Amino acid sequence: MSKKLIAEVIGTFILVFVGCGAIVFMGASIGTLGISLAFGLAIVAAAYSLGPISGAHLNPAVSIGMVAAGRMEAGEAAGYVVAQCVGAILAALAIMLIAQGAADPAAPGIAASASGWGAYSMTSAFVYETLATFLFVTVILGATQAASPGAMAGLAIGLTLTALHLVGISVSGNSLNPARSLGPALFSGSTALGALWLYIVAPILGGIVAGLLFRARVTQADEAPANMVKAQPDIR
Repeated sequence: MSKKLIAEVIGTFILVFVGCGAIVFMGASIGTLGISLAFGLAIVAAAYSLGPISGAHLNPAVSIGMVAAGRMEAGEAAGYVVAQCVGAILAALAIMLIAQGAADPAAPGIAASASGWGAYSMTSAFVYETLATFLFVTVILGATQAASPGAMAGLAIGLTLTALHLVGISVSGNSLNPARSLGPALFSGSTALGALWLYIVAPILGGIVAGLLFRARVTQADEAPANMVKAQPDIR
């Protein structure tokens, strides 16, 4: 179990450091497309390197969704959530330390998704975070089930996160991950902390709904198609 938790700390660090680091250090140069790819590629890297150890959840909404789907015990998920939050906080701290060395004193902060709703309302942000996390966790559960081609799971998950960033960055910041929002918010002031509740509640709600539908076999395959190579069950 300790090996799995360390993998979750490192994997979540990779996700937050690469994704949020892209916003802080390169956002003006790479734009929305580049930021979206950074988050997606970070997921791919973590999934293929650390997935065989812990499953590379990297996200409390995913771990809680796994519990709802009947694929993980609640006690194990609690450990995962703590590890994910630790990884995200360490990544945000690393970004902050590096950003302090910027020559431009007006350089951006720690890329907190929980920094307000921008041009969209709180309701819009809540709906988007819930719906997008539901879609994201549905893809994760489907891509890692026994009937899916296991070698493609990490790529499918990473591309899904990239696509959802392209859709929703301007709506909510496209967190879909309570840990990803928590880490940067701790170093981004009262506005980010005041909005953090939305980035915890909405993704978890979306993950639970995805898990329950999978458990009810609505989104779970009955068996692999005859022409598909059957993968091994996901490693948790």
